[in-house]
Amino acid sequence: MPPIPQPPTPRIVIYYQTQHNQDGTPCSILPIITQPDIAVTHVNLAAIHLNDPPGHITLNDHVPSDPRYVTLWAELRILQAAGIKVLGMLGGAAKGSFTRLDLDEATFEAYYLPLRNLIRERGLDGLDLDVEEPMTLAGIIRLIDRLKSDFGESFIITLAPVAAALMSDRPEHNLSGFSYEALEVMRGRQIGWYNTQFYCGWGDLSKTDGFDFMVARGYPADKIVIGMVTNPGNGSGWVPFEVLQEVLITLKVRYPGFGGVMGWEYFNSLPGDRARPWEWAAFMTKNVRSGLLPLATAAPIVSASAAIGTGQQKQQPLIVDDDPKAKDDAPIPKDFEYFTDGSVED
Repeated sequence: MPPIPQPPTPRIVIYYQTQHNQDGTPCSILPIITQPDIAVTHVNLAAIHLNDPPGHITLNDHVPSDPRYVTLWAELRILQAAGIKVLGMLGGAAKGSFTRLDLDEATFEAYYLPLRNLIRERGLDGLDLDVEEPMTLAGIIRLIDRLKSDFGESFIITLAPVAAALMSDRPEHNLSGFSYEALEVMRGRQIGWYNTQFYCGWGDLSKTDGFDFMVARGYPADKIVIGMVTNPGNGSGWVPFEVLQEVLITLKVRYPGFGGVMGWEYFNSLPGDRARPWEWAAFMTKNVRSGLLPLATAAPIVSASAAIGTGQQKQQPLIVDDDPKAKDDAPIPKDFEYFTDGSVED
């Protein structure tokens, strides 16, 4: 029986970077299709890095063919068979991938072709471009054009700007270097949507103001996917569920084409934390996709105190895959620590 077609919006996007538990066993992503009342639309596999020399590609800290990823690749194929689109996430906080793709044509080809081959080999449905280092507008356009040329119009291309980058073109509000407003004008038709980071000081999901302002600036509501940390341990800006629920319902009613939600990241998502990380997706399904797909039961609303582990449920320290932390971090607000791309809490 073929997968049930899913409406394009609102989307539920999960970033999947920490693929192993603390004991080294796989952190399975399959519960998002085996547990009830969950309608995830996209999974972004993080994080792919282009290293020196050309052709040296890693998924976090290891080559994609490493035996540690055998279960991962098998599970992602199962997700695709169930109708979920699987994208690779390129870049992130670890620098270098986009710098290498922003050089002369010969250098671009040397680094791009192995990436193209990886996408083909693993049958990825798209690529999420998380540009957290300076890149030229011409450079990102060249990359988008080449991906569309090689993989066709059905290949999904998304970007992951910080929220401030869609609200202002000032350099200090943007980790990517280029203007997203200019990119949307020039290549908007080739970009599926923006996985917008409303956390770590770049945006505030306790209210709708940021989303409203982006739409007022001209970004289509169906292309803004609001991004959040799924656990306070993953970065600052976590919003309690009862507050977030009001924001989600307001956006869904105010903008019929509301783009959806994304969560960084899967393995310790609240309210279930490490034991039941899929419960975040169940909460989002109830609040942004209810009425679109049949739901057997409603996911409960969770209080902030219960969600962050007071009482009997103790919050565990953040443990993520050991992707090396970049030495030269991009300029970000000083009142938080930024966890991404497998950086490990000390």
